[in-house]
Amino acid sequence: MPPPAIERWKAIAKSRDMAGLDALLADDVVFTSPVVRTPQRGKPITLKYLTAALAVLGGDAFRYGEEWIGESSAVLEFFTIIDGVKINGADFIGWNAAGEIESFKVMVRPLKAIQAIHQAMGARLAGGAGSAG
Repeated sequence: MPPPAIERWKAIAKSRDMAGLDALLADDVVFTSPVVRTPQRGKPITLKYLTAALAVLGGDAFRYGEEWIGESSAVLEFFTIIDGVKINGADFIGWNAAGEIESFKVMVRPLKAIQAIHQAMGARLAGGAGSAG
C-alpha cells in the first residue's frame, strides 16, 4: 500500500482538490519543473505551479504507471497527451515526518512534450488562471 502522502497526492491529482493540495504541501516545499530554470521554493508558488500543471496535464488521458516507493520518497511515472503530443514523465515526490510533501520534481520526455507543456503552462500561468477546474 502506498504511503499516505502518495495516496493523498494521487487522489488530489484525480479530483483536482486544491484545498487538499494546500494541506498536503509543507510550507517550505521545493518544486522543480522541466520548464522552469530554477527550483521554486515555498507553498504559494508550488501551489500555483501544481494547480496549473493539474489543469494542463490532468485531462482524461492522464494516468500513472509504474511506481517506485522509498522510505520518504517515491517516483511515479505518468502518461498523458496534450494537443496530440504523447507525454511520458515522472513525478519525484519527497515527504517529511508529518506526511507533507516537501519536494516535488517533474521530469518529462520527449523534447516535443516539454515544448508542449512549456507553451500550455506559460499560457495558463500568464492568463492568471489558477484553478484546475
